[in-house]
Amino acid sequence: MPSVSPDAVQIVLFFAVFASVLVFIEYFSTYPSIVEFRFAPPFNRIRFIAIFLCVFTLSLIARGEMAPSTITGFLTRLGIVVGNLIDIPYSPVHLMVIMLPDNASPELVQSVRVASGISYFVSLAALAVFFFYVRILGWPARNGAFNVWVNLPLFDPTAGGDVLPRLQRDARLNIALGFLMPFLIPAVIQMMSDLINPIYLDDPMTLIWTISAWAFIPVSMIMRGIAMGRVAELIDENRRRAYAAAQALQLV
Repeated sequence: MPSVSPDAVQIVLFFAVFASVLVFIEYFSTYPSIVEFRFAPPFNRIRFIAIFLCVFTLSLIARGEMAPSTITGFLTRLGIVVGNLIDIPYSPVHLMVIMLPDNASPELVQSVRVASGISYFVSLAALAVFFFYVRILGWPARNGAFNVWVNLPLFDPTAGGDVLPRLQRDARLNIALGFLMPFLIPAVIQMMSDLINPIYLDDPMTLIWTISAWAFIPVSMIMRGIAMGRVAELIDENRRRAYAAAQALQLV
């Protein structure tokens, strides 16, 4: 974007390099640390593609305001259509729009509506793709044996209690929080309008990263909840088969 200062570019580049080094070390190390489902594709690939599409699309739309082109014009028109379709009463996109102060310019309102609509649509599409992998393609069983320790390094199976109800509880909690966050974040910002001024969203970089995080983090939590619920289902199925085999041996 032409309006971004060289210092901002260097800061973003620094964080990008740091994140890439962290992911490279994580995937090529023997012992896991923080990245979950690293050997259960395409969980992390879908999330990466989703956040990439959000940031990339919103960046092109923001660039189109200063340096219009065919692709920026197409994405802007697409964003207007999607934003208007999703901007219905009580929807997350509508809440993002109405959280803006009364003195917000029409251009800012339109930018927030377009950015929110595009980001929310991309996130829902990513969620639909992952749900297809889980329910139709049988993720993660189709990738072979699932190693809980490697793919869930932050989950301690020895922390106490049965693993199965803990996984189910964490899955429900992640899904519930992921569903509520798009509604709660605009409401909290609106209540804290005296301390946080949403009109700062007129800065393109602030708008891009804020809206992308608002759309991506909740969907990422829902995906994590669905994945943990699926792991709990696999553990329950294995237990049932083991119990059935043990009972068959006893009868023999």
